[in-house]
Amino acid sequence: MEPAESQDITTLLKAWSEGDRAALDRLTGRLYPELRRMARRHMREERAGQTLETAALIHEVYLRLVDLKGLEFQHRAQFFAFSAQIMRHILVDAARARRAHKRGGGAFKVSLDQALDVSQESDESLLALDEALEALAQLAPRQARVVELRYFGGMSEEETAEAMKTSPRTVSRDWQFARAWLMRQLRHGERTD
Repeated sequence: MEPAESQDITTLLKAWSEGDRAALDRLTGRLYPELRRMARRHMREERAGQTLETAALIHEVYLRLVDLKGLEFQHRAQFFAFSAQIMRHILVDAARARRAHKRGGGAFKVSLDQALDVSQESDESLLALDEALEALAQLAPRQARVVELRYFGGMSEEETAEAMKTSPRTVSRDWQFARAWLMRQLRHGERTD
C-alpha cells in the first residue's frame, strides 16, 4: 500500500472514530478488497452447503461496525484485526446455530491439525477451536490474539506484529506456543469412539 493511501486510510479511521459515519463508508470502499480476501478465506474453510456467503459475511461485518461507537483505530492493521475478530464471532455464532438446530448440542473435539486443515473444516472443529482459543485467552491473552489474527484474520507474521505493536519474532514465538498449547487441548478433548 502506498504511504499516501495509508495516510488517507488513517485519516478516515480517525474521522470515523470521531463519529463521521460517512468516513466508514469511504473507508469500507477503500478496504473492501482486503475485507473480501479475508472473507473468502473464511468461506473456503466453511463446509459445503454453508448458507453464509462471502458478500453476506462482509455486509454483516459492516453492519456490526456501523453500530459501534467509541472505536479508535490508529492504522489499518488495527482495523483489519478488529474486522477479523468480528468475522470469527459471526462464523462461530453461525456454526453454533447450525449445530443447535441440527443436533441439539454436544461438542465434538478434534485435533488442531484437523481444525486448521481447510479441507476438513466443519462446524464442530470450528467450535472446538473457538472453545480452546477462549481457554488459551484466559491463560495467555497475547498468544490467543496471535492465533485470532493469523488464523481467523489470515494475517502474516509482519501484519500481526504491526497490529499488535510487537516484533515479528515475538509473533513467531507466540504462534509456536499457541499452536502447541491448542494441539494439546484439542487432543485432550478428542472423542475415543
